[in-house]
Parts: sequence; structure tokens; C-alpha cells
Amino acid sequence: MIKNLLNRIAEALERLAPADNTTPSLNGADAFVWNIGPDRLMPVKSVNHIDLELLHGIDHVRDILDANTQQFADGFPANNALLWGARGMGKSSLVKALHANIRTKDNKPLALIEIHREDIPTLPRLMDCLRTSDRRVILFCDDLSFDLADSSYKSLKAVLEGGIEGRPDNVIFYATSNRRHLMPREMIENERSTAITPAESVDEKVSLSDRFGLWLGFHGCSQDEYLGIVFSYMDHFKIKTDRETVRTEALEWSRTRGARSGRVAWQYIQDLAGRHKINLS
Repeated sequence: MIKNLLNRIAEALERLAPADNTTPSLNGADAFVWNIGPDRLMPVKSVNHIDLELLHGIDHVRDILDANTQQFADGFPANNALLWGARGMGKSSLVKALHANIRTKDNKPLALIEIHREDIPTLPRLMDCLRTSDRRVILFCDDLSFDLADSSYKSLKAVLEGGIEGRPDNVIFYATSNRRHLMPREMIENERSTAITPAESVDEKVSLSDRFGLWLGFHGCSQDEYLGIVFSYMDHFKIKTDRETVRTEALEWSRTRGARSGRVAWQYIQDLAGRHKINLS
């Protein structure tokens, strides 16, 4: 009776113990996703990215981020970057394309780690894992923003440019967002109207974006820019069809979606290629 009871207690303690105390590793892949419970870096065998040369209409910000990323990959100082602005204009695509381009062109062992928005509070633990690594790492958070009563932005502030240890020299942080200050306007206005010292309260919220040395704005494209993106995809994938017909169809496609962007252009090209039995891989 006592033996059975002891066995059950032992089994219960095993279930409560951490399953794996192994330190997350950057070996075996060039891209990873940070997962928690337990903490681990999940290798990504094939990153979903497009060629850098296919990103049109964002030449200026592309060149700035390219130079910053190249500096970092070469072992020199570089800035954290916030890519903000219009939906579908290539913010996350640019980060992934630059990582792939530097890795393949220069054969740099640059790693890309994606961290999900909801896991931002665990950033200090991830930084501890990366601090001792020989590899240089782009830490990437897509669609980053914070809402009312969300205090996890303080964890990000401390990691980016605060705390005793600060950001490791081998880590750089890139984030994309539709919001320039990462927080909705009504949240900032609410802070201004209810705080005892409105200016200080607003500064506390807005100062997060100040931690990014680069603010790169992505804006909606004109009709000519949109069509230029469509035609560049046609040429790249060798889609042989009447360009005037494509022009009419592409404009109609954008009108049905209420937007002109690189994403909308790519969605049209996928439809066009499918109708013409062309493989885009």
C-alpha cells in the first residue's frame, strides 16, 4: 500500500518537473521561431520569402535597411528598426528578403528569429540564450502593437535600450507595425486626458518607438507604381500575355479590394498564373 502511494507521488513529481532544461540552440538552421512552455527555438527549414529584386516601390527604405543589416552582419554597430505604415507594402517581406540575400550572397551565418507579439514578455529569457552565441541574430516581430492596459511594452523598452545588461551586441531587433508609435491614437489621447501629468504619461507610451534608431515609413503606392509591380512580376515569372489586358484586370482587381499595394499585386499575379497554368515556384 505504502509502496504504491510512493510510486504515485514519484510519478506526480516527474510530471511537474520541467520536461527539458536544454538551452535553446542556434544550430541546424538559419531561421527559427521562438516558442515558450518550454522555451525553445524551433528551426524553420524553408523561410517564406521573395527575391529582393521583386520588392518595388520601396527603393529608399529598402536601401536604408539593407545598409543597416549589412553593417550588422559584418560585425559593426547598427540600429534597431521599426518598419511602419500601409498594409501590404512589403514590410515583413523586406526583412525576410534581406536576411536571405545577405545569407546567400555573402555567405554570412546570420540567423533570423521570429518572436510572436504575445511572447514579448519573455524577451529577457530569449536574450539570455542569445547573449553567449557566436552568431549574429535578427530578432523579428511582425505586426507589433500594444492596446489599452497592455503593459508588456515595458519589457520591450528595457530590452531594446535599458536595463543593466542591455541588448547583446550580436542581436538586432526589427519590428513591423501599422502604427508609427505602436499604440492606437485613442490610447495616447486617453492618457493625455486622464493623467495627472499628461505630457509625462504620453511620453512614457510614445518613448517605446524612440528606442528604434530607424523609423522606416511604408506608404500606399500610386496606380503607376502598382502596375509597375504587377508587370515586374510578369517579367520575372515569364508570364506571356497581353499587357493591356493585364492592366485592365489588375486595376479591377485592386478596386475590388479597395487598395493598391504589393500584396494586392501579388494576389492578382497568383490568380493570373493559375489561369494560365504557370507555376510560380
